[in-house]
Amino acid sequence: MEAEDGGEEMNLEKFGVQVDESTGTKYHIFEREKIREIAAELKENGFDYISFITAIDRKEFLEVVYLFRNLDTGEEIFLKSRVPAEDPRIPSIADIYYGANWLEREAYDLLGVIFEGHPDLRRILLPPDYEGHPLRKDFPMHMEYEPYRSGDWLVNHQNVPPARRKEEK
Repeated sequence: MEAEDGGEEMNLEKFGVQVDESTGTKYHIFEREKIREIAAELKENGFDYISFITAIDRKEFLEVVYLFRNLDTGEEIFLKSRVPAEDPRIPSIADIYYGANWLEREAYDLLGVIFEGHPDLRRILLPPDYEGHPLRKDFPMHMEYEPYRSGDWLVNHQNVPPARRKEEK
């Protein structure tokens, strides 16, 4: 296979990867157990930068999406894997790609993806005692907004009461 820049494209078929181009972007779809092998292979072949790790809630399952870049050639490889919504686990690659550490924590915090083997999997954006994962489709949106902290940490010069969500009609 030839890459867009004329070089040889990475061949991930040995990992059982399927290619999906239905959205206009080429995604390599893989089984979740294979991520560590694939990430190590990519790193060995010059893909030394991970741009992002995110997840998409599709109700029945979550799609965990990765973007790897080869900074020398500019080539990008998108990977995605489906994990069951009731068991959103996938192995961590934080020890292979240092930058994955915070990216995995963000996906855990907002969508509840559990990266097994992560060195410090805890919330990164929300308070430690926050309940739920706000980007999940089953997250309750009907509740009244309560500020996490009292106003003592924020100077309220105008003496305005804290914001509240509008009641559902």
